Amino acid sequence: MNDELTQVDIDKMKDELQRRLDMMPALRAEVKRTRELGDLSENDEYKTAKREINENKRRMRYLEGMIKTAHVISVDSAEDEVGLFDDVEVYIPKYDQTKTVRIVTTLRNDVFTNNISKESPFGKALLGAKAGQTVTVTVNEKNSYDVKVISIKKGKDDESLPIGSF
Repeated sequence: MNDELTQVDIDKMKDELQRRLDMMPALRAEVKRTRELGDLSENDEYKTAKREINENKRRMRYLEGMIKTAHVISVDSAEDEVGLFDDVEVYIPKYDQTKTVRIVTTLRNDVFTNNISKESPFGKALLGAKAGQTVTVTVNEKNSYDVKVISIKKGKDDESLPIGSF
């Protein structure tokens, strides 16, 4: 399965991958330096240095895999329907709550800032909806709820949105 990402997502991943590649010599040097401090079984500096280099390698493998399997998608959508990077004001009758969310790619999902993944049940339900339309968010077989689209403010692929660090 390919991840549907924008060109900005891919460019951000490539930039991070390059930064992490550039960090490797310093991380290797730190591992070497701390290894020389003595008994490795009680050497916390060495364990920390190894953990840092391994985390860096793990993140590099993740980024390489995402870049390799990415499928570039367009952010264009009809003017009157919800698309990627649009700010959508919604009313959720179940909770008697109005909120504004932005639909983003999976890499830039952050529910704490109301950046909702297009792959989430909420994002899937909203994509393609029009102002005034009520859509059903299906969480699972037993749970669903309605959401009414109040307004749509067209957006663009915002390069300032960070990619997640999974």
